[in-house]
Amino acid sequence: MPFWKPHALAKPHADQINLRLGDRVVATIDLDGVPMGTDGKVILANGFNWQRYRVLFSNGAEIGDLDSRQIAPTGRAAKRLARTAKRA
Repeated sequence: MPFWKPHALAKPHADQINLRLGDRVVATIDLDGVPMGTDGKVILANGFNWQRYRVLFSNGAEIGDLDSRQIAPTGRAAKRLARTAKRA
């Protein structure tokens, strides 16, 4: 499965999450074919004005156009984002 590098100009706004390829996430709401609480992995980061992500969930579902309204970082990604927020 190919992984895509985000464009250099793709920067999230202050209220968006800044995920990277391979970051672990969890569904915070029920999605089509993905119940709330299902973990997944970011396989595509996309967008200039609206940072969004394509996630491959552990149940095999792959869903795109997800943002902080539907997913939350977990594990190392959550720790990295907490450190970044603390510095700001």
